[in-house]
Amino acid sequence: MESLLILTVVLLLVHAVSSLVRTALARRRHSRCYLLDYVCHRPCDDRKVSSDTVGRVVTRNKRLGVPEYRFLLRVIVGSGIGEESYCPRNILECREDSPTHQDALDEMDALFDEAIAELFLRSGFAPRDVDVLVVNVSLFAPAPSLASRIVRRFGMREDVAEYNLSGMGCSASLISLDLARRALRTRPASLALVVSSESIAPSWYSGKDKSMMMGNCLFRSGGSAVLLTNNPSLRGRAKMVLRHLVRTNTCADDEAHTCALQREDEDGHVGISLSKDLPKAAVRALTLNLRRLARRVLPVSELLRFAAQYVSSKLLSQSPVQAKSDGRLRKVNFKTGVEHYCLHPGGAAVVKAVKESLGLDADDVEPALMTLCRWGNTSASSLWYVMSYMEAKGRLKKGDRAFMLTFGSGFKCNSCVWEVTGDMADKGAWADCIDEYPPPPEGTTTNPYMDKYSWVNQVDALVL
Repeated sequence: MESLLILTVVLLLVHAVSSLVRTALARRRHSRCYLLDYVCHRPCDDRKVSSDTVGRVVTRNKRLGVPEYRFLLRVIVGSGIGEESYCPRNILECREDSPTHQDALDEMDALFDEAIAELFLRSGFAPRDVDVLVVNVSLFAPAPSLASRIVRRFGMREDVAEYNLSGMGCSASLISLDLARRALRTRPASLALVVSSESIAPSWYSGKDKSMMMGNCLFRSGGSAVLLTNNPSLRGRAKMVLRHLVRTNTCADDEAHTCALQREDEDGHVGISLSKDLPKAAVRALTLNLRRLARRVLPVSELLRFAAQYVSSKLLSQSPVQAKSDGRLRKVNFKTGVEHYCLHPGGAAVVKAVKESLGLDADDVEPALMTLCRWGNTSASSLWYVMSYMEAKGRLKKGDRAFMLTFGSGFKCNSCVWEVTGDMADKGAWADCIDEYPPPPEGTTTNPYMDKYSWVNQVDALVL
């Protein structure tokens, strides 16, 4: 009798342990976030803004004096943007000073009706299959929300979990991705739709404050729609699986918080002010972010190499000059952990700074620079245009890891690492132009803005 009791207890314990193991494994499977597909929005061709158009828009601002006019053209010349980016219709129609609420809604509806509809068509899923919806548009927050507008427009289910983010800046795409994957963890075998864009129509700055004028030169219309799942049965259809995501927020620091700030100028014109503290805030946020990410993605050998060089430099007590000259050798080699770099194309200077910080080469930053040239800075959705470029070029192979990095007001730096699990050969928004990028080597072609406005570079900096 006693032996039977012991056997019964043992069997119950074995059953309990096996149940716990099965539950843990099931939760782990359902906690993974797979990328099923994504679409980058391509606005209508009649919304293209050429260098000539930009020049005309600049001259329409009668508040600018000669110094401001020259400063703005210098920013345009160095922007890295080509002849085929897009802007809202109100700017093309000379109404940038008096945008309407409908202008902003029309800009958003164009994205919804084209990109989201195409995503459903390509993926084979229907709007009513979506369990979680996350929308991020930083500078436009109507009521009802844009997320509610999408639910109504596509007839989604009554129990869809809808989230609408605003004020998150260019880093919002990865913030939305993080929110979506966390929401999926509470909903086994579910789908999430993440929509990223920016509202340019009502956000044109019409004043003459130099710190607030640069946004007009860099930001362009665009957007992305991304379909995610945690359903293990769909992993065979997925393009990528999310391996790591790290968010860094330095908003508690006063300089970081105010380095990219929406405010009024002295004349009451609203715009985004970019202060001289921005580079410093970006470097600090990037350093903190990569410090956390490195130990997750880099092999032990690389971490040990870096640690050994760091300790060696301290023991040798290098002079500042020696430390500077050898600094490149003491950088962590991220290429030992990832193969591809999907950098936020916030501007040519931003891409160059990240390139130097991470020790990258021209091929690594080509996708970001070509995205900037073709589409401009489309804010939070920019990363997906960069990813699409790499896919259209056939760079992403099974097993490869792609590193996404973005910055945003606050100040925030967010990053993630994807692993390619499926075939990635779709040309997406780049289908009709991918063979034109990169353009011929320097010397055989010119930046259109440099060609038309290069005279501004001859102006004495003291005059500006």
